[in-house]
Amino acid sequence: MFLNPQKNLEELSIGRGAHVADFGAGSGHYSLAVARLVGEDGKVFCIDINGDLLTKVKNHARQEGLENLDIIKSDLERPKGSKLQDASVELVIIANTLFALEDKVAVVKEAFRILRPKGRVLVVEWSDSFAGLGPHTSHVVTKEESQKIFENEKFKLEREISAGDHHYGLIFRK
Repeated sequence: MFLNPQKNLEELSIGRGAHVADFGAGSGHYSLAVARLVGEDGKVFCIDINGDLLTKVKNHARQEGLENLDIIKSDLERPKGSKLQDASVELVIIANTLFALEDKVAVVKEAFRILRPKGRVLVVEWSDSFAGLGPHTSHVVTKEESQKIFENEKFKLEREISAGDHHYGLIFRK
């Protein structure tokens, strides 16, 4: 299995009605999957800097009848980059995003700011560069590097998950 957002989300037991932020949502695989899980009483904030990708996610959500997705075009590396209120979500997803960030710490701090007490972060990241699909080897963020960044920003590693071939998965708690 290469990467299965649905399976990775099942590791979290996300309840209906939850509020979730997808940082660096890209093509929206996680945003759409979690929107189905949280139901109409939940809310998913799909955040990315690329407006074209966000338009595609919005169109896909509309086709599926998912009305619980908020599209936010923003630079997460800026202060309050998610545009969300403090302590407003139970979960932040950061999938296949860390390798592309210049200021990883800023994004981790933003996740901490918007998470409610005991909130969690799901990190899914490339473990290697694979056949030209993953990031350049010099951009790969190792599992150990991710753990260090999050723990330096007051997160506690809850557990590791099997996130798919060529990926690792970590769940942190605020």
